[in-house]
Amino acid sequence: METRLIYQALWKDLAAEKSMIFLSGPRQVGKTTFMQEILAKEYPHTTYFNWDILDNKKTLLQDPYFFQSVDIEGGARPLVILDEIHKYRQWKNYLKGVYDKFHDRFSFAILGSGRLDISKRAGDAMTGRFLEMHLFPFTVAELSHPKTELKQFLKDPFSGMDLSDAAQSDSIWKELFNLGGFPEPFLSGKESTWRRWSANYGRQIIREDMRSINEIKLIDDIETLFSLLPTRVGSPISINNLATDLQVSFPAVKNWLNLFDYFYLTFRISPWTKKISRAILKEKKLYLFNYPLITDAAARFENMVALELLRAVRSWNEWGWGDFGLHYLRNKDKKEVDFLLTKDHLPLLLIETKLTDTTPASALLEFQSMLKIPAVQLVHTPGTVRRVISGRSGDVGVFSASRWLASLP
Repeated sequence: METRLIYQALWKDLAAEKSMIFLSGPRQVGKTTFMQEILAKEYPHTTYFNWDILDNKKTLLQDPYFFQSVDIEGGARPLVILDEIHKYRQWKNYLKGVYDKFHDRFSFAILGSGRLDISKRAGDAMTGRFLEMHLFPFTVAELSHPKTELKQFLKDPFSGMDLSDAAQSDSIWKELFNLGGFPEPFLSGKESTWRRWSANYGRQIIREDMRSINEIKLIDDIETLFSLLPTRVGSPISINNLATDLQVSFPAVKNWLNLFDYFYLTFRISPWTKKISRAILKEKKLYLFNYPLITDAAARFENMVALELLRAVRSWNEWGWGDFGLHYLRNKDKKEVDFLLTKDHLPLLLIETKLTDTTPASALLEFQSMLKIPAVQLVHTPGTVRRVISGRSGDVGVFSASRWLASLP
């Protein structure tokens, strides 16, 4: 069993500051396993509650503070895991009361997927009472060791980015490319397991989770929309075009795409502009969490890199290391660079993806000349680690994605 060390370290840091942590992430990404089988070992006693289990639900309704009967030994805090509690109609007021009464005696883990994210947006009853953490599918950065320190990475994104064992990181990258990073199919090592798992995964979320929270009636149209998305990965998404293809309204498609994001079926990144208001109006690029659905190799490769970068940015922000962002760049001439990392909304690092081409892309060089920041081109081909003198605004690092991303903080 993978011990998910990078998330253990983040949890410990957050839990030392606040006794209630909201742990969110895609369904079947391993949140319950992470808490019950990995983190629970660090606590003297663990109480697990799941709203979907009828007996658990009855227990809470009859005795809201059922967990307080646990004997506290030596002043150590027991862990209380509340899974799917957001389905309880009064969940925000309940957690507010729990925190105010027991925050100095217990540690609380609030688990949920997209519905938890949506519920958190509704109301401010929990303001100041929790910290947030996300659990992602496996990435090459999580599964490879060692890593560079963020301070070193920000200073020089070239050196120190080939620390991991090349054969190991290449093997992990290949497995992720074929199976994705969700624990069940990845740990099986079998594409047949991924196919069976994937056939039910998206359908279950659309027909059960999305339908239950939004009372959606056009389920077939939503499934059709989701089936179109693997061919649109890596390109700015036109809601108008999708609405025309499906013969439904613009607001309907916009709402469905938002729900895909909320339920961790997809994620989108916005273009970077100096004025944030302009970026909001421009088309975003869309990516999948279950990226083996993408048949085009170049698009799947770009999606993998996007997920690795999203994991890094989310983690850096949750560690409190700064205000980091993930964007892409596109000018009026439609020249584009796949990714731009930002800090405090200022450009930090340009990243371009190519399956095999190790010659720095012209758009990458052009944007680097404008922004005066480091640039990296990642290729799918293993064994590439070199530095190219651009002759304009500094060097461009050309790396195999498996090596460079494996060392990402």
